[in-house]
Amino acid sequence: MLISGQVLGMNSTMDNMSLIRQAQRHHLVVREMGEEIDLEIGPGDDDPSFAQTPLVGVPQEPTAEEQEEHKQLLMVSSTSNEDQDLSKLQQTKRKKKVVKKWREEWADTYKWAYVDVHEGTTRIFCSVCREYGRKHRRNPYGNEGSRNMQMSALEEHNNSLLHKEALRLQLASKDKNLSMVERPIYVKALMSKTAGTIVDAVLRRDPHEVEFIQAVQEVVHSLEPVLAKSSQFVHILERLLEPERIIIFRVPWVDDKGETHVNRGFRVQFSQVLGPCRGGLRCHPAMNLSIAKLLGLEQTLRNALSPYKLGGAGGGSDFDPKGKSENEIMRFCQSFMEELYRYLGPNQDLPAEDMGVGPREMGYLFGQYRRLVGHFQGSFTGPRNFWSGSSLRTEATGYGLVYFAQLIIADMNKDLKGLRCIVSGSGKIAMHVLEKLIAFGAVPITISDSRGYLCDDNGFDFHKLTILRDLKVQQRSLRDYLKSYAHAKYTDEAKPWNERCDLAFPCACQNEIDHSDALALVNSGCRILIEGVQ
Repeated sequence: MLISGQVLGMNSTMDNMSLIRQAQRHHLVVREMGEEIDLEIGPGDDDPSFAQTPLVGVPQEPTAEEQEEHKQLLMVSSTSNEDQDLSKLQQTKRKKKVVKKWREEWADTYKWAYVDVHEGTTRIFCSVCREYGRKHRRNPYGNEGSRNMQMSALEEHNNSLLHKEALRLQLASKDKNLSMVERPIYVKALMSKTAGTIVDAVLRRDPHEVEFIQAVQEVVHSLEPVLAKSSQFVHILERLLEPERIIIFRVPWVDDKGETHVNRGFRVQFSQVLGPCRGGLRCHPAMNLSIAKLLGLEQTLRNALSPYKLGGAGGGSDFDPKGKSENEIMRFCQSFMEELYRYLGPNQDLPAEDMGVGPREMGYLFGQYRRLVGHFQGSFTGPRNFWSGSSLRTEATGYGLVYFAQLIIADMNKDLKGLRCIVSGSGKIAMHVLEKLIAFGAVPITISDSRGYLCDDNGFDFHKLTILRDLKVQQRSLRDYLKSYAHAKYTDEAKPWNERCDLAFPCACQNEIDHSDALALVNSGCRILIEGVQ
């Protein structure tokens, strides 16, 4: 509001003094002092008494005391305006410094956060629920520089409803034997915008599938240089990460006592781009959809590198074959196949062996499949049977590990002969690793099962290997090995990674090596680790 001094008759100093007093009384802001005074209505503009209050008093000659008081008011007002402008300038500069420093240190200060680009703007995201900004009740780039913001951002984030809901979904879907706290989801810090978008989509769609998310992160992170070259690769990978078909079904079966049990079956046909799906069937109590998708994804990538025109699949059941009789296993396999057979075939899906599924189980499965479809089709992969795939090459994975280790050792100008090797697991892969290590002159000293591990410091030979295979065929414990070789030792509820060794071959299950195991291997002298399972 601009008021002319000539119109209102403000030639006298008394008029100016009255105007200043009324402006202060009604919270007016004096922008400039001089012939013309620019006033901005402040909080007092809604005061009902302000309309009846005259802005200018009756003109009269000021006294000497009033003139002196007027000069002092002008000096105080001018000084306060200058101080206010200076304080605003300093506050603006200080605010910019605080904001800059806070943004740079955000990712290091709050470990729950990571930085990514969203719609062309750099944002700070939550690693759990993948949200940012006001969706966590406080905008990281709103109220910038606020001390209260910096002190309470992490606390308010952890208390936010979205964050709690994300944790609730994770805890509600976790495995009974695996704690979500022990296996958190980590997002690679070096991901580009395209790579981060892919992982973000998987996290939103399947936030509780920890094993599958881990596999996706590893694949995307390794392919990031390729994805950065063209957006076409990003679209292809996004389609590849979603399975073509997921089958989940119940598997009722009857034990020898006549009691009925129900397990859950899975089959994930991940990709048929190159040809019919091929992948293993795993029977283990910890089996779930996340692991089935993990097996299908990695099998797809593995088959793509092979000369065979095959797609990828994975599946199995949470059925535990340990401690079950032959008849119980047969009845389970027959019930399992009664639901799955309609999705199998030589041009559609080729099941194979995996953990808990060997030649015996594959024979039961194929026999039931042949009975249901009414004719013989070579559609399963397994040993000593006229089926397609790697039926005559069951040792391929185990032998391949040792060949791979041999190339690494040769590149170091060394030889496998005489090197101490520790092997975990006692399945098909572990047994063939032992066999080829013995053939190359290495000294394998350990083998393990679900109850513990067996260690023979003198090393296994072909005769001892025969005893171990007989124990597994008869479903006996590895502890029975001590009846033939008393100098060996069997350690319950432990892993073999503390034994002195040169090479390690984990062949039991995925994610077998954690941080403590890695430290134990280093302290044991291990310098090369070659994993044999996915």
